[in-house]
Amino acid sequence: MLIDFKRLNIQISGLALLLQGVVIPAHAAAPAMAPLPAVPAQMGCTLAAFQEMNLKGVADDNAPVTFTAVSVVPVSSTNPAAYCSVRGVIGPGASSIVMKLPMTAWTQRYVQNGCGGECGNDNLGNPTQSVGCVPVNNGELVTATTNMGHTNAQGATWNVNNPWAAIDFAYRGVHVTAQVAKAVIQNFYGRRAAYAYFDGCSDGGREALMSAQRYPNDFNGIAAGAPANNMDVQNTYHHANRVLTNQTKPGVLPIPARNTYLLLQSNLPYVHSKVVEACDTLDGVADGIIDDPRNCKFKTDTLVCEKNGQEAGCLTQAQADAVARIHDGARSTDGQRLEPEGASQWGSELDWTLYMPAAQGGTAQGENFVNSWLYKTFLNRPFKDAATQTPRTLNDLNFSVAGFLSTVASSSMYAATNPDLRSFAGAGGKLILWHGWADQHISPQGTLQYWETMSKLTRPASSFARFYLFPGMGHCGGGLGPNTFDLLTPLMAWVETGAAPEALVANNPTTGVSRPVYPYPAVARYTGAGSTSDPANFVPWTPATASDVSTSNVGNYLYTPFLKQAACTVVGGEIVCTP
Repeated sequence: MLIDFKRLNIQISGLALLLQGVVIPAHAAAPAMAPLPAVPAQMGCTLAAFQEMNLKGVADDNAPVTFTAVSVVPVSSTNPAAYCSVRGVIGPGASSIVMKLPMTAWTQRYVQNGCGGECGNDNLGNPTQSVGCVPVNNGELVTATTNMGHTNAQGATWNVNNPWAAIDFAYRGVHVTAQVAKAVIQNFYGRRAAYAYFDGCSDGGREALMSAQRYPNDFNGIAAGAPANNMDVQNTYHHANRVLTNQTKPGVLPIPARNTYLLLQSNLPYVHSKVVEACDTLDGVADGIIDDPRNCKFKTDTLVCEKNGQEAGCLTQAQADAVARIHDGARSTDGQRLEPEGASQWGSELDWTLYMPAAQGGTAQGENFVNSWLYKTFLNRPFKDAATQTPRTLNDLNFSVAGFLSTVASSSMYAATNPDLRSFAGAGGKLILWHGWADQHISPQGTLQYWETMSKLTRPASSFARFYLFPGMGHCGGGLGPNTFDLLTPLMAWVETGAAPEALVANNPTTGVSRPVYPYPAVARYTGAGSTSDPANFVPWTPATASDVSTSNVGNYLYTPFLKQAACTVVGGEIVCTP
């Protein structure tokens, strides 16, 4: 069913102007990158040859580099061009460096891949959201990644056992990997990379923004997806609230004893169906996708039937109230917001399985996120005094403003929320920031807060940055909306030829939905004719007024340049940071 645009309060004259916008065809030509010729390797792909490289002084603090495995990987059905596979370690901690160096096909571009979650692995696949990118498909890129200082993630005690691992995970690992990789390229090909890029999502998005903020000269172009840049808040109050607020007596019973959960995973399809029923057509098309969840003013009381949950599918009032609290986000005991409003967006309910078990007595995955992070950060001595050097769980979180300020004190080390990108912009850097509106892990509201503060401080933001919000897309992909696209080609074209990206065409291979996504705050609007799965039938439209859903919260100070990012080292086995 299509909605009359008059119901959207769009005047006929305004609609006429809207339809004069640029129509993006389904198969628009890719923006042009610089015509860079291929360069062959100038040295052998052997461990002995790499061990002879003089990399002294390349990485910060004269960090030692040790190569551990080097071999040629031939062309195959899954490998379009032969490459040299390289593995090594960057000291003084244990940050790995893993590289793929094309033997003959390299077109002088270097792409460093981010690492998701809490990292701990160094699997080197294709860059994030690069489907259809020609240099990727042809095997023309030098790529690299790092485990960021440790070899396992959640539940591990790498912060305690190796203090350098904490620093490498916070910010150093990505930087020294870039330094070493560029030096390897110079040695291997006899010339520098013409352009360097970083591409990551989730923690990889945090790493991307950390690079732009701390090391503005490391990369010419950066793609930062669904960034976990407010790391301390994300892994404490954000996840903990969504678990605790769904319990009958939150925080009373210690692990492994369990409280009764109000909502179980089986309740979510009903909740989602009612949200979609109420808000799907606000964008003019009935397709099961909410293009801007902030416009959805869903009333959770409508989830309750006359018999208070005793009818099929319906919820009790207590369950409906839990839905409202999960959507609303974490608050202090006196009602102050500890994260932006709408922390769990309407339309993402099918993926709320993170916050609740399948059955009573089970564990919600979000609980594991919090317990892992609290254990490690509470053992991070620069920010916690001796009295707090004990393992903690989400039940120990203090939901007061004072508790919030104490818990997130290590943000100066782990967070990438500094909005001052003037050095990055001044160096000619280009940034594509992006997020899925139905992200179940990291709230797009946090990325909006970063965009809002960065845009005000680093002006004009449009000269070097674009922000894209993908309707109905989950965390780094998935979801019911268009969730597969190519970010790398438009980023490269912007850096190399000055062609700033506009519409990005995204597809959902499962549902067949294909849509253009425009730089924020513009959204796609249906022209009224043709298939609603064809991106050619959509045009950009910018709302006349800003959303009334605020990103303001107690942690606003984290999104200012006044929160100085700490520089840390290890002295006598302890982490020492300034400021």
